[in-house]
Amino acid sequence: MKRGMQSTMFVEMAPGVTVSDLYQHLKSTYEGEEFVKLLNGSNVPHTRHVVGSNYCFMNVFEDRIPGRAIIISVIDNLVKGASGQAVQNLNLMMGLPENMGLQYQPLFP
Repeated sequence: MKRGMQSTMFVEMAPGVTVSDLYQHLKSTYEGEEFVKLLNGSNVPHTRHVVGSNYCFMNVFEDRIPGRAIIISVIDNLVKGASGQAVQNLNLMMGLPENMGLQYQPLFP
């Protein structure tokens, strides 16, 4: 791993809630967010997918323990984790487009 940050979160769901329900909730929550991408199917996010970008990639998976889900998210900790987030916040505070100066595609080595 060159650089980046991966978070693996184990979520205990309320009775009757499925992994599909959780996925749909995250999809509706982040569908309008330019820098948060919810991956499809069994695609696992990797830090190499976001190097040099302001993106957060994430996906939801079923855990082997019933009633639990696993959410994996990745960011580039130098861009999204610090400087890119500061630029994004400054843009919002100044009434500028949120993505101004941040529309770089991820880098691949």
